[in-house]
Amino acid sequence: MNFVHNSPAQSHVHDQICAHYPELQKWFSSLTSSLSYPIYSSYDIRDSGYKIANVDANIYPAGFNNICPTDKETSVDLFKKYIQVHYQFDVKKILLVTEEHTKNPYYLENAGTIAQLLTEAGYDVRMAFPRDLPETLTLESVTGRKLQIGSGYENSAWIKDFQPDLVISNNDFSLALEEWAQQLTLPMNPPRELGWYQRKKSRYFKNYNALADDFAKIVQVDPFLMRVETEEFLTFDINSDQSRDQLAQQVDQFLKNLKQNYQKQGITDEPFCFVKNNAGTYGLGVIKVNSASEIKEWTYNARKKMKAAKGGRSIEQVIIQEGIPSVVKADEAAAEPVIYMIGCELAGGFLRTHAEKSSTESLNSPGAVYKKLCVTDLYDDRARCPQENVYGWSAKLGLLAIGLEAKDMNIEFSRYTKARCGSI
Repeated sequence: MNFVHNSPAQSHVHDQICAHYPELQKWFSSLTSSLSYPIYSSYDIRDSGYKIANVDANIYPAGFNNICPTDKETSVDLFKKYIQVHYQFDVKKILLVTEEHTKNPYYLENAGTIAQLLTEAGYDVRMAFPRDLPETLTLESVTGRKLQIGSGYENSAWIKDFQPDLVISNNDFSLALEEWAQQLTLPMNPPRELGWYQRKKSRYFKNYNALADDFAKIVQVDPFLMRVETEEFLTFDINSDQSRDQLAQQVDQFLKNLKQNYQKQGITDEPFCFVKNNAGTYGLGVIKVNSASEIKEWTYNARKKMKAAKGGRSIEQVIIQEGIPSVVKADEAAAEPVIYMIGCELAGGFLRTHAEKSSTESLNSPGAVYKKLCVTDLYDDRARCPQENVYGWSAKLGLLAIGLEAKDMNIEFSRYTKARCGSI
């Protein structure tokens, strides 16, 4: 498998990280001490050779079954460490609240993997849906793993009999589920309020780019190398000619600005962008745009793609985001690293590949194949600098951006103790 590991941007930024590592680590550690950040997260990283940035951040990652086997082993201790540091009361029993997928064996394998890692960390784990169930369900994952899932209501026999100390959510709350939330008295991580029913990608990328600027100042590189230009469009209506015309005008100016920036950088690639649902996941509501005229000429299928998000919610806001082509390949297919974090530490990853997609397209779509990529593959010892490579730092900037996002939204992590990264 060919995993490109030394693009020009990556090599330059890595060298600068090595040269300024003590200052960089102090900055990162200081920020983590003042923020609340979720128990896990994942980041889709794009490396074009001339810039590296994460283009999507998931607070409720659904691919733990795909991470490197070695990383699964180390994740056990990372889960235990996070819970001990941030929950300074005796946590013995954990309720894992999942998506209500009864017929998605791949997602169930992810949920089962999380439960297994937490069990190996020494916790007693039960799984639940955030709804009332008259009886427990026994579901089977793609590998034949049997999962028992019960009601997530605290007055249910499934919960009363178990008496959990902490709830960990792997449900992304695309729907608010207010009724279930109102009866919940247990602390939950990540908080429901970071769910997609109110989370905005525009807020995340505003924080991410600001952090990329700060990072660039510390390691003394051009911030262009780590930023992903992103604008919001707040009045999106797929059925309105006026809305699509306004979006086309903004996209036109956005692409012109990108082209000017590229010319200053000596980049001859023609810029493109993605129009993305501002509050969505699962790769839904994402469409590549090469020119403003394409928006006015969107076909029925393109319009259908931008009409609804997960859970049937309509798409009312979008972001316009710089397209970053990928120079990463795996077995000759276009690929992108996906980096998983547990708390503030790199936990694992994989390469998302797609043989039917080009290097400029979204790879998070049906037909994607997941290849092995371990955290140890991210370490680069040039100049005897033992720190993780630039992909890892893009993920770390993403983790800080989520912490700032939660702060901007005034979200409280119930019974959570803030701590500097590395505390134990």
